Amino acid sequence: MNESTAVPTPARNDENFWTLVMTPVQPAWSEPGDGDSFAMDEKVLDAVRALAERISTRALAYRTAGEPFDAALMAAPDVQLATLRALYEAKLSVDRLAESAATAAGRSGASYSQLGAAWGGIKRQSARLKWPHAVVKRSAGESVPLRYAGGSAVIHHDPGVDAWWYTATAANRQEEESEAVHRTSAEAIARATEFLLTHAGPAPRQSA
Repeated sequence: MNESTAVPTPARNDENFWTLVMTPVQPAWSEPGDGDSFAMDEKVLDAVRALAERISTRALAYRTAGEPFDAALMAAPDVQLATLRALYEAKLSVDRLAESAATAAGRSGASYSQLGAAWGGIKRQSARLKWPHAVVKRSAGESVPLRYAGGSAVIHHDPGVDAWWYTATAANRQEEESEAVHRTSAEAIARATEFLLTHAGPAPRQSA
């Protein structure tokens, strides 16, 4: 039987949506094939080339002269150096996004063993060293800090109603404070993560 057929697919308005969504599916992924990897390379290369053209001194000279930047110019060694610099930025982006994903997974219950398995099969100890704050031990009711998509949130427990709530500030400076209505910390983390991801864009410029 196809494993995906056993995974619940609740609609967003289902009252059990977050309970089902925050229950981990096993296995969490299937191994990507060569075709998947090549397709990823193409997407990354498109993004890297776009950045390389923006930062390349030669490309800037062509723009200043009003001349089109022919694709053949990518073969120039200085353009390739700009491409290498852009690839470094892509690596930094991957590192930031990986930390966000590891933290969101870890704060929602994933173990370092699971994080390591997802990151190419590194050992639990290596995953702990790579993301030392992703998985935290906490007592019941303790607040949970979270960073994701350039923003941050803190998940709190309200003992009076035995429910969880969060305060969040997104990358674009949007803020949100939820009601204490979430039944578990994992559900509150998921909602905070959703808010941070939705508002991950840059902050709007202030008008003069």
